[in-house]
Amino acid sequence: MLPSPAFSQDFPPAEFSAGLRSQGLFERARAVFPDGTTRITVDRDPLPRYVSRGEGAYLVDVDGRRLLDLNANFTTLIHGHGFEPVIAAVERELRKGSCFANPTEAEVELASLLCERVPRLERIRFVNTGTEAVMFAIKAARAFTGRPCIAKIEGAYHGAYDWVEVAQASTPQDWGPADRPASTAYYHGMPASVLEDVVVLRFNDAAGTRRLLEERAGDIAAVLIDPMPSRAGLVAPEPEFLSTLQETARKHGILIIGDEVLNLRQGYHGVSARYGLEPDLFALGKIIGGGFPIGAIGGLSEIMAVFDSSRGRPLLPQGGTFSANPISMVAGHSAMVSLDRDALAHLEVLGSDLRKRLNDVITRTGAPLSITGAASLFRIHPRPTPPRDFREAYHAPTQARISKELTRFFVSHDIILPGGAAACLSTPMGEREIDAIVGVFEAFLAAKSALLEEIA
Repeated sequence: MLPSPAFSQDFPPAEFSAGLRSQGLFERARAVFPDGTTRITVDRDPLPRYVSRGEGAYLVDVDGRRLLDLNANFTTLIHGHGFEPVIAAVERELRKGSCFANPTEAEVELASLLCERVPRLERIRFVNTGTEAVMFAIKAARAFTGRPCIAKIEGAYHGAYDWVEVAQASTPQDWGPADRPASTAYYHGMPASVLEDVVVLRFNDAAGTRRLLEERAGDIAAVLIDPMPSRAGLVAPEPEFLSTLQETARKHGILIIGDEVLNLRQGYHGVSARYGLEPDLFALGKIIGGGFPIGAIGGLSEIMAVFDSSRGRPLLPQGGTFSANPISMVAGHSAMVSLDRDALAHLEVLGSDLRKRLNDVITRTGAPLSITGAASLFRIHPRPTPPRDFREAYHAPTQARISKELTRFFVSHDIILPGGAAACLSTPMGEREIDAIVGVFEAFLAAKSALLEEIA
């Protein structure tokens, strides 16, 4: 079935467009979903590519095209698709039952593994998504401190909870002055009271962070921070910024929530340990579920006691029909056991090699692009110097066009490169895949030199 005129006018060239079967599926989907998809994060150019199956580091779409997957369901599949240890664990567990109202041994095993690995993760609770993990971490901070407000980083993504969506999609038209970022609404109708309860900080702005936290210290329950926020640039935190944030928070009794839903993959002990941050609470997700729905809230025992119902109603009740379901538990445990120090060292070497080689190409060609990232993550920026925060990483129209062309060029060469967000490597990858990524990047610079001159 051919696409309708509503989305066929600017249909991209065949080498990177979705095939006929994807077009037909999208036509059917538009009859049952508001925009033809079930999540806004699905790439469409102008329609989504439907997937048939995954094979290690690759995915195969419904039209039979095989592509290297640098998205991995938004960094979730650190072992790639169809990871055999996870398949075997899930098959065994399914024969026992998919979910129960009672606890299982599997949840204890995964919780023990995570608490052993992540410093300051003394107690943990499982939920079903990263959004839930962040939401309950914030609620726990409020319950513990008795304060209503939070502080967060401008442009950082933390899921779909009202307070964390504030200033997630700010633009030059509304993001306010550099020394006092505005609390901007993410969706039409967001309550004004939500905006009032969020203090927005600029990443890597040590002095501004101290001043803004101190101004409302008595109201702030927690600072929510991803130490390397993907959508805010995938930029490394500067030591002075983290130390100032931590010192100011401790001084005023403000808790620190480390959002490691995406970035736990940066090391055996997680991303906070990598950069010297010491959170009081954590939000975890993605890789800890082995490809199945999961989230987790954890942290210091004293604070996690707000969930304790052993003596009656807790300060913070929390439940969920599918929380700690045994399928996610065994899949996550299998994936994390396999993500040992050797596997992470492999990813560290691959990532370092890739970022170096991409930078070498940029240096050799003089292209006005830059690379950020760490461990198994990288992002290509359409600007000549790496950004320090969300505002510097923001795409002006020409930069947005270059980013779109980059994504299109990669998919025309059978590589899925996320647009404007973190791209990731997975354990099945090796030098062959790194060579392919670098080769396509070099070809892009040669093919699009005239466009790149617009930002030189």
